Amino acid sequence: MHLCGFFFLLPQLIFEKEGVYLHTNAKRSNQDTTIPGFIRIVERVSKSWSFSLPLSELYSLRRARFSLGRNFLVLTSRGGHPLPALHFHRGGTRELFRALQRYIILDQSPVEGRLFLAYPHDSGALSQSFDKLHLFDDGGSDLRFIQDPYATTFGGFSKVTNFFRAALRPPGSPTHLRTAQDPSLPPQSDEEPGFELINCGVELGPRPDVTRGEPLDKWEEFLDLEGRVKNPERIKELIFRGGVTPPLRKEVWKFLLGFYPWNSTFKEREDILRAKTDEYFRMKVQWKSVSEEQEMRNSLLRGYRSLIERDVSRTDRHNTFFSGNDNPGLTLLHDVLMTYCMYNFDLGYVQGMSDLLSPLLFVTQNEVESFWCLTGFMELVHQNFEESQEAMKQQLLQLSILLKALDPELCDFLDSQDSGSLCFCFRWLLIWFKREFSFEDILIMWEVLWTRLPCDNFHLLIACSILKSQRGELIGSDHDFNTILKHINELTMKLDLQTVLQGAEAIYLQLTACKVRRHQTVAGNGKRRHCVYEKHAKQQNEYYLTYSLAFYRYNSDVTPQCNHECFQR
Repeated sequence: MHLCGFFFLLPQLIFEKEGVYLHTNAKRSNQDTTIPGFIRIVERVSKSWSFSLPLSELYSLRRARFSLGRNFLVLTSRGGHPLPALHFHRGGTRELFRALQRYIILDQSPVEGRLFLAYPHDSGALSQSFDKLHLFDDGGSDLRFIQDPYATTFGGFSKVTNFFRAALRPPGSPTHLRTAQDPSLPPQSDEEPGFELINCGVELGPRPDVTRGEPLDKWEEFLDLEGRVKNPERIKELIFRGGVTPPLRKEVWKFLLGFYPWNSTFKEREDILRAKTDEYFRMKVQWKSVSEEQEMRNSLLRGYRSLIERDVSRTDRHNTFFSGNDNPGLTLLHDVLMTYCMYNFDLGYVQGMSDLLSPLLFVTQNEVESFWCLTGFMELVHQNFEESQEAMKQQLLQLSILLKALDPELCDFLDSQDSGSLCFCFRWLLIWFKREFSFEDILIMWEVLWTRLPCDNFHLLIACSILKSQRGELIGSDHDFNTILKHINELTMKLDLQTVLQGAEAIYLQLTACKVRRHQTVAGNGKRRHCVYEKHAKQQNEYYLTYSLAFYRYNSDVTPQCNHECFQR
């Protein structure tokens, strides 16, 4: 592009910063390698700038540091073309970001901390920012699995902050079409000290008060004469609000986990139980009939058995159902997990599955019923154990996006202590908080989550609720990465379940109320248009980011032409 001289109507100046240089990298020693200039944000633009870019066409900003310690920015248009790097010899990148935030959303890339993606302040972009939470997404994939997600993810704590690098970018983002390391952009270097994280600026509004209800304590009155559940949605609503009383769990859980269809009759359930019992024992015979000699030649089955025996010996041994040596409960736990290996050859046994089975076996007190309840539970969480860990990375990404919207200050603090990846939440999400709450509390939490109310990913809001409850302990403290991890681990058995569930539901209502407000429409100029409740969000005119050489002052009428190579494309 060229800098051309034209007379123009002086546009409104929004922001201006001098001391911004272009580095030409000229090889001749008698030629200055830096050109000073100004960066501005203006309303309306003429052809009198060295270069200009409408904010609506800005795709990303990458910040980095030059070898001499000065900060520079690279702007990229939505067409994928980077503009010349702008070097801030006198600072000012923070002020520029603040000014830009009035007119566009700058959202930090989950893949690269120095890259900020730009979105317009309109209802569509706002919807996209909420869609990135995937609170209503239950998509699946067919991938391979790993044996030990704990060891794989936390094998080296020195690398744990890099866990997030391969996380998926926001859906629909143009970054899907480019690699994380764009060769057309400058290499990464040290971060700018004290750089302020720019958030999307979503105003969520007040968080509503939420009360929990009483547990479901009646069952027969919800059945018709043939045994069908008359109102499954009402049942789920009651369970979400208060759980299930212990005497009813054995029956209700089988519906929640898909062992019995909600519309099945008494007779149909008898037939289902008979058929499922036969199927279970056919699969059990398969591994029971394998001789020691055969197993010596089957490393996969031998490995599954070894893992299961090791995990069974340390699963919920404080519970009387599994305590002591030669306990029948341990035998059942072992046999159900071995049979699951026959049921699902691709997955087999994965560490953590014993944690999922033990409450099911405790409640049903039945080998066959606990097995089929486990298969239903695994349908919900099996992606947590994928070999690629994409499901776990995606959940941590979603949790990070949620926390950034809900509590930017807490998110900034965690980032500052190398804890922004939220790796300490990995165990929470993997086995649905099994080791964070008491055994009885987990029975309640899981039956609440199995209702899939109010959204499929309610467990992410539970995680947010726990983190929000700890902000006072974390912010303003002298915690570093290690002590944050220690503090979170020490929350085990110290959390109040009802308070956590109330907080999670309140967060959901707060988010959905914000989304509804931002999609309300009003009449205006004979058209329907979106109302965006944000300062500076309703803009009628286009705004531009411009750069001009230092010899062009803003109050000049003309700009001399410049044919320097840095303006050629």
